[in-house]
Amino acid sequence: MESQTISLHSPIELTLELTDEQFFQLCQDNRDLRCDRTASGGLIIIPPTGSETGSFNIDLSYQLQSWSRQNKQLGIAFESSTGFKLPDGTDISPDAAWIRRDRWDALTAEEKKKFAPICPDFVVELREAKLSRRESTTDSLEKLRAKMKVYVKNGSKLGWLLDRKNRKVEISRQGSDVEILDSPATLSGEDVLPGFVLDLTDIF
Repeated sequence: MESQTISLHSPIELTLELTDEQFFQLCQDNRDLRCDRTASGGLIIIPPTGSETGSFNIDLSYQLQSWSRQNKQLGIAFESSTGFKLPDGTDISPDAAWIRRDRWDALTAEEKKKFAPICPDFVVELREAKLSRRESTTDSLEKLRAKMKVYVKNGSKLGWLLDRKNRKVEISRQGSDVEILDSPATLSGEDVLPGFVLDLTDIF
């Protein structure tokens, strides 16, 4: 059978029948890509970010991890290559996430090794400040908003969508409408991450 090359300038979605084990192995065999899977089984392949966005991602993860290490008894932080299996069957990788210690410790050792069957209490998605003509499909704001709705539906208590292109933050919470902030200098972790303050100076 003739092979086919797929150009990954933007995320693509395929419908494949994969078991959880097959999907996990697919992700392990293609570590240069991020793969999400919808609750209905759609496979979403996401190309690597640009170098600039990678720098902002690590700044975000560093700040979250720094706070988390000082508050180890509260929970554990995760960076963008971490996959989670949500209650509705979605397999997803936030740009950053945090889970309460008691919820994480309730998982088995085997569950922690793969895509843990748990929805993070806190999630962050970072939208690139694209300048190319492909921006609308590469980093769709609507697709990121849809991801935030999936997190909240599955139990996330707090979610931040950091829109670098428009210098806005969309905050999602359980049982509340989305709050939109214009060019904030900092963000508070509220009662979900008590005492955590994200400095957006270098990210925005």
